[in-house]
Amino acid sequence: MIGATVMRLLALATTLIVAATADARAEPASTLDGLWQRLGSCAQSVGGPAGSAGSEVTVLFSIKRDGSLQGQPRITHTNLKGDVAAQKEFLSEALKGIAGCFPLAITDGLGGAIAGRPLRLRVMNRARERGA
Repeated sequence: MIGATVMRLLALATTLIVAATADARAEPASTLDGLWQRLGSCAQSVGGPAGSAGSEVTVLFSIKRDGSLQGQPRITHTNLKGDVAAQKEFLSEALKGIAGCFPLAITDGLGGAIAGRPLRLRVMNRARERGA
């Protein structure tokens, strides 16, 4: 049951990625550190229901030279907490957050260096700390 849900969410993410508009950031990333900062900001913006606290998902994907997504991302690992509804909501939010990253604004040099290489991004729903 979760497998079919994951596949539907991947299809949703792909649709969102294709429909995404150009990245409006002024300065394109020129280093791997800059690339990971951008991807990390997308992953950190993911919320998720409180019932899914502690859940995580790892997504494998490749980027084209121009910063757009190459092919369809694949979920390679999940550790889902909570009931089925909370798990679905977390996966949906995680994939939407990643989809919102693309296309990435990257320099030609960085694009040439990373084009087609597999990248993994882990998204976690951490429990809020006390007093936060």
